[in-house]
Amino acid sequence: MELWLLTVCFFATLIILLLLGLPIAFSLGGVAILYSYLLWGPKSLLVIPSAVHADGSNFILAAVPLFVLMGNMLEVSGLADDLYEMMYRWFQRIPGGLASGTVLICTVFAAMAGISGVATVTMGLIAIPSMLKRGYHKDLAIGTVSAGGALGILIPPSVIAILYGSITGASVGKLFIGGMLPGLILACIFIFYITLRCIIQPHLAPPPSEAERFSWREKLISLKGLVLPILLISAVLGVIYTGVCTPTEASAIGAAGSLLCCAIRGRLTWANLRTATLRTFNVTCMCIWIVIGAKCFTSIYIGCGASQFMMNLVHGLDISPLAFVAIMEFIYIILGMLMDPAGMVMITAPVFVPVIISLGFDPVWFGVLFIINAEMAYITPPFGFNLFYMKAIVPEGVRMADVYRSVIPFVFCQLFCLILVMFYPQLALWLPGTMKW
Repeated sequence: MELWLLTVCFFATLIILLLLGLPIAFSLGGVAILYSYLLWGPKSLLVIPSAVHADGSNFILAAVPLFVLMGNMLEVSGLADDLYEMMYRWFQRIPGGLASGTVLICTVFAAMAGISGVATVTMGLIAIPSMLKRGYHKDLAIGTVSAGGALGILIPPSVIAILYGSITGASVGKLFIGGMLPGLILACIFIFYITLRCIIQPHLAPPPSEAERFSWREKLISLKGLVLPILLISAVLGVIYTGVCTPTEASAIGAAGSLLCCAIRGRLTWANLRTATLRTFNVTCMCIWIVIGAKCFTSIYIGCGASQFMMNLVHGLDISPLAFVAIMEFIYIILGMLMDPAGMVMITAPVFVPVIISLGFDPVWFGVLFIINAEMAYITPPFGFNLFYMKAIVPEGVRMADVYRSVIPFVFCQLFCLILVMFYPQLALWLPGTMKW
């Protein structure tokens, strides 16, 4: 069978299984087993366990449960309440200040969590009722938390960066550091958009009453809420940047630090520990099963000659290398509407990254581009994860259509950031280039 036809059959079968509601891990694994059997017979199935074992025993993947535990412990620690109070006192007088401050808190949480759901759910429960009570439009409030929460997979530490590094061999430490500047730029783009829109349409974010003013003393006291987050972020990213620890070792420092934060705040209870560990178990199992299913899929697909097919296709097209990267990013945008980012990277990275390297591009730069795309996937209808998190916690009467509509301007902000990093690679490569190792 021609490889182009086999490619169509592979992905058509996968899409059908996903539309039927089968979990992505089992859809990927099922397609791999089916086509392996049809193409090479029953004996070919013995290749799959060995390929899965090689990836499953990767030391880098040990960072996934530790960073997820770190994020979940911080969620139950109550740090978000102090951060929100600090933000409320400092930003309430600025147009759209509560929304802009929420983006900043999501940025801080992103640097402590590694997953999107922590900041999205935590800030959704705290910030959305507060903004709605003060007259903020529901689209602005919901869209801000949905988009701000998605920063958790771009600003390090990022579970998606760990998966990308484990598949491609790119340095996870450099991926972490490479995502810092684009992540901060994207947060600034969100804040600029919110502020500008609230200046043009002041009814979206009414100013606070005079009774809600705070003195400078009250504002300065609220800054104590930043102490523990800054210490934890500095410890985790500092040891990675300086080369003292690998990302996996840094994840253990982060997990221990999150337990210490809970203890300092008096929230290290058995109930909180149990809640955080069960959530960690669920997320980690989901990630690892996707890794297993995707490894099965890519092993069979690459075994059919997919990498060489892609190489020949690239070199046969009369377009610039950057235009081909743009085509890949467009494919990611479409995939992001249909599947989980972990599945996206596991399916495409083994095929796309060798092509990127052959075109002379840095795989770390491409990794940062992919993570921005993955962040878009978290808020892109119809299957963005953050959209369903939002629907679960928004007040009664808010429809799914309202949640979809609220994120559209923020998707365009993310797209602008993606284009910016695509045309100015040093935004993703400058900081990694200054690392000591």
